[in-house]
Amino acid sequence: MSESEPLTGEALALDLVNTRPLSGDGRVDLLGTPRQLSRWLELEADRLKEGHTEEGEEPGVGDLVPVHAVRGHTEAVVRALLDAAEPPAAALRGLTEAQRAAPAARELGWDGTAVTAVPRRTGPLGVRVAAALAEAAVELLTDPAIGRLKECEADGCVMVFLPSHPRRRWCSPARCGNRARVARYYQRHSAAREPRR
Repeated sequence: MSESEPLTGEALALDLVNTRPLSGDGRVDLLGTPRQLSRWLELEADRLKEGHTEEGEEPGVGDLVPVHAVRGHTEAVVRALLDAAEPPAAALRGLTEAQRAAPAARELGWDGTAVTAVPRRTGPLGVRVAAALAEAAVELLTDPAIGRLKECEADGCVMVFLPSHPRRRWCSPARCGNRARVARYYQRHSAAREPRR
C-alpha cells in the first residue's frame, strides 16, 4: 500500500479525514486535485448512500472547496473528541450547513413493477458530495462507537480509526503496523550487537 494512496475501510467520515496524512514534508492532501477527488469517490462509491455523480460527471476545481470544508469540520470535531474536549461550535455548524446546502429529496420512479424512491441531491457536484459526506460525519459523530476512536500509535502518523479489536494500535497493519514491527526488530537487534563496556 502506497503512502500516496488513500487509506479506506474505516467509517466514511474517517476515510475522509484520513485523506490528509503526514509525510516528511508535512501534511499531504490526497484530495488536492479534481482527479484525486474523482479517484477517491470511485473508491468510496459503494459507501455513499445515493448517487453522488451523474453519468459522465467529473469533479472540477470548484468542487474541491465544499469537500475540503467538510473534511476540515469533521477533522476538527474528531480531534476534539480524541482530546476529550468540546468540539468547536463552528465545525458543528459547518457540518449542519453542508447538509442544508444540498438536502436529499426522494425521487419517485417506476421500475416496471413497483414505485421506487431514490434519494437525490441537487446542486453542483461538490456541494452534493459535501452534503453526503457531512451526513456520514453526523452519523459517525452521534454513534456511541465514537467513544472507541483512536489515533494511530505509529510515530509520525495522524490517521484515525475505530478499532474493531481493543488491542488494535495502528491505522493499518500493512502501513504503520509493519513499520513499527520493523523498527522494534531493528532496535532489539542493534542493541544486542552493541559492545558491552
